[in-house]
Amino acid sequence: MAIATTISLPLTSPSSRSLASIPSLRLSFTSTLQLDSLPKYFARRRSPRLSVSASSAGLEVTEKAPSLSFLDHRESGLLHFVKYHGLGNDFILVDNRDSSEPRITPEQAAKLCDRNFGIGADGVIFAMPGVNGTDYTMRIFNSDGSEPEMCGNGVRCFARFIAELENLQGRHSFTVHTGAGLIIPELQDDGQVKVDMGEPILKATDVPTRLTPTKDQSVVKAAIEVDGVAWSVTCVSMGNPHCVTFGNKIEQNLQVEDINLAAIGPKFEHHEMFPARTNTEFVQVLSNSHLKMRVWERGAGATLACGTGACAVVVAAVLEGRAGRNCTVDLPGGPLQIEWSEQDNHVYMTGPAEVVFYGSVPLH
Repeated sequence: MAIATTISLPLTSPSSRSLASIPSLRLSFTSTLQLDSLPKYFARRRSPRLSVSASSAGLEVTEKAPSLSFLDHRESGLLHFVKYHGLGNDFILVDNRDSSEPRITPEQAAKLCDRNFGIGADGVIFAMPGVNGTDYTMRIFNSDGSEPEMCGNGVRCFARFIAELENLQGRHSFTVHTGAGLIIPELQDDGQVKVDMGEPILKATDVPTRLTPTKDQSVVKAAIEVDGVAWSVTCVSMGNPHCVTFGNKIEQNLQVEDINLAAIGPKFEHHEMFPARTNTEFVQVLSNSHLKMRVWERGAGATLACGTGACAVVVAAVLEGRAGRNCTVDLPGGPLQIEWSEQDNHVYMTGPAEVVFYGSVPLH
């Protein structure tokens, strides 16, 4: 059976990286994926649209006028979504504002996230009604179906998604309830998103980690043996657990490009010292205000970026005396600006979030 797919994209797409995942759109649970009309975001700008229809019969390219947002549609049995990415950390965003229960199960989310037989993503994010006086609630299912407390890149994508749903222009901020507590994203005039990530959690039992505290009740420059090698680590929670390392006994100053993430990452994630598992950041210091990191995310594996991880890295760098409180953090997907404020002890993250494409899938 031939599989027919229709993809609609703006001619001026956000970036070449944004479109990287499009060729893998093959669903194991349906023979057709429809990625239809562009949203009002592009319609307002009256930009032309390139419509590409691919099937076994050939390829047809036509230019069409923009139409109304498919997010306004409410057909039963269909899940409408927008795919966003924050520095390559990509998510399927679902408008779930009419219910406090996610529209799909963790098992369905894992299928959608599959990069060979699904849409392809690091997670599915739901925009839900606010609780306890907040404007919105954000929940996430990882690509393995697990549910993390929060995601830094995800919350920037969430903020851009809310701006589209609510037709917000210019600088806006709102309150978001997450499993990690209150998060406040602020849309910037240049399209970036600045997020107040709150205070870092350093108490070992709250991270959580079973490693013995080395500084007050915190784990700073502690030794941990992983795969027969003694690593020096600092443990930080940004509402989710992070283990940050700048080196080990063999290589005291890491060259992060040399790290075999697929081999070492899972061994940190599932180490007995981390009862809730852990995200792990491998960090190279370039200067007092410039760090480079790679990350193995709990429940998602190697990703191109991790916002909470970048925040944890700057906190760890300050605690270890390796860097100042305001740093550019280079990730494989691009840079984030991170500040650990001395005034209020909050960590602030600033970075981009971009649309990749819009679509709908049948719910079976």
